[in-house]
Amino acid sequence: MPPSTFRRPSRRSVLRGASAVGLTAVAAPALARGAASAGGPPPPNVVVVSIDDLGWREFGAYGNTFNETPHIDRLAREGMRFTRAYSAAPICSPTRAALMTGLYPARTGITDFLREAPAASDKFLSPDIPTVPDFLGPHGYTTALIGKWHLTETYSGEYTERPGNPYAHGLDEAIASERLYIADGDYFHPYRFMPDLPARTPGEYLTDRLADEAVDFVARHRDEPFFLHVSNYAVHTALAAKPDLLAKYEAKPGAGQLPNRPALAAMLESIDDQVGRIVAALDEHGLAERTLVLVTSDNGSPYRDATAPLRGGKSELYEGGIRVPLVAYWPGRVAPGRTDATPVSTIDVLPTALDLAGGGPAAGSFDGTSLAPLLTGRGRLRRETLFWIYPHFNGDRHPHAAVRHGEFKLVRRLRGGAGELYHVGRDPGETEDLAGRHPAKLRRLGALLDDHLADVGLFAPPPDPGAYPVAELDEPFDTDLAHFTVLSVPGGSHQGTATAGDGRLTVTTQAPTHMLFLSDTAPRSDAFALVLDTGTFAGTGGQDTVFVGLAKDADNYLLFRHHNGLRRAGWDLRIDGRLITVGMEPLDNLDGTVDLSRPGSRYALVARGKVATAYVDQGAGWEFLFTADAGGVLDLTDPEVRAAYRYTASVRLDRGTITLNGLHAAGRR
Repeated sequence: MPPSTFRRPSRRSVLRGASAVGLTAVAAPALARGAASAGGPPPPNVVVVSIDDLGWREFGAYGNTFNETPHIDRLAREGMRFTRAYSAAPICSPTRAALMTGLYPARTGITDFLREAPAASDKFLSPDIPTVPDFLGPHGYTTALIGKWHLTETYSGEYTERPGNPYAHGLDEAIASERLYIADGDYFHPYRFMPDLPARTPGEYLTDRLADEAVDFVARHRDEPFFLHVSNYAVHTALAAKPDLLAKYEAKPGAGQLPNRPALAAMLESIDDQVGRIVAALDEHGLAERTLVLVTSDNGSPYRDATAPLRGGKSELYEGGIRVPLVAYWPGRVAPGRTDATPVSTIDVLPTALDLAGGGPAAGSFDGTSLAPLLTGRGRLRRETLFWIYPHFNGDRHPHAAVRHGEFKLVRRLRGGAGELYHVGRDPGETEDLAGRHPAKLRRLGALLDDHLADVGLFAPPPDPGAYPVAELDEPFDTDLAHFTVLSVPGGSHQGTATAGDGRLTVTTQAPTHMLFLSDTAPRSDAFALVLDTGTFAGTGGQDTVFVGLAKDADNYLLFRHHNGLRRAGWDLRIDGRLITVGMEPLDNLDGTVDLSRPGSRYALVARGKVATAYVDQGAGWEFLFTADAGGVLDLTDPEVRAAYRYTASVRLDRGTITLNGLHAAGRR
């Protein structure tokens, strides 16, 4: 059997560093299955069909008149349609992590889509975090993924050995899941990101293949309870549809008018057929009345016109980026024709499944809550508040966070803290900012968001003495460089001169040079703040860059940089002479917004564990800039690694003079 359809008989045979919860789940399923077969009806199955990048109103059931989704529309008529369903994040990987854990993405460490990294990183869903198999396995469930996972770190080597792979989380089956980086989609066989998956039919279409696998799975496991996530790669760009369906939609009236997209409509019809086939298989095996089917999306549409009248789209925390369709179908349990406006989220899927399995809502284990009372009409959801954090740059989007409390929603930029307040009940398009009219409400939601940010612990606090009271390095450059080792990048003798005295480090050169100034002080812990007091820049228009960070030598360092001429901030990670800035997100949106030539400016690298955060003070206090995760290749939680690295300042210069006014480091108690 090819690796892409490999089915592993033992949940945890590849688990590394499992939690006690995970270890308990290994032995429990057989006992639970035996108990279920001994008497009484088995617990219900749960099938989740997720669609990649689908906007909230692309189904006919949500008002779309161009796309054709008759099977899903029937489920909405004969089941329940949520009008205020949310994804846990405005981007795919964090939402997938939330579905698997019932937690806000920030608690899993995955807050952005996982990029194709040039080297190892810590960006994967850790097996130490309990997931669907850990909670449902003890209740006798077979758990499976068919399709996209996007929670594994590396894309080389044996699949079952990669950090965060589906089997490391205890899934019984992972079928047609990507082995290589997904990139821009690939929908016809041979699949670039699944080179070892043979086609079942000539010219096979991937969405149809997932349907085949889902139908087969239902047949194989019809006699035992199961949790199945059918995770579509479609309708992610680049859009590619079956030719006959594409021709059908290209010929429809309105095909040339946005937001109508024939290719997307054709891809969506294939998914609709897939859903129809899965429901037919449940009917065929007599499972429909004991199976909850959920159909949803992992985030909002990347096409802003398709999210209207909602504001924004994918990668934004406005409604267009996080409001998604959610259809629930369960004959005999979910009454037909119901529409519900309760705010619900991806984080609710696992708590719902566990509640239906007989495990109760497991209060305290999840950020989400069970939707079972809503689905069955026997109760209401009492949660008032939902949170989102997207601390990344993506396109023209800046890091931001949001909270919905009741009918009000606060969207806040993480840099500077500017907040926008909307009444999303009356104004779902978020057209009227009420921050000035409702200051008390703004403060209330702001306090809720502050508490949540502190609770999830996503960011190391800025470099204030109260947060980092233990001084480790205080270098005002009053005398000489006796406590520093001066190196050039790459190795060899530097071409400039460097002197220290009278409160400044002065670097002068008439030729390109990059000089490292390694202090004789290493971090004492993995939680510290390193601050560079900047001075004057050469102002030559060429290389005019200062750095602050850690270095072992000229071939191994982590440095945050600021190019004065371009007002550009960023970071460089060099390991064994190779620049491998891991998991780099585009930081172009910072260009022109940071000016370290102002008097009293400071630039800081703040570390906590394996993640470093850049802060800047341009005279008005510390501002968040970006985060950098180098944990896969530079693990500061390892005392031996810390002992090898030194607090470092650096200058890169074409010609002229740059001065630095001080380098200071402090740690936490």
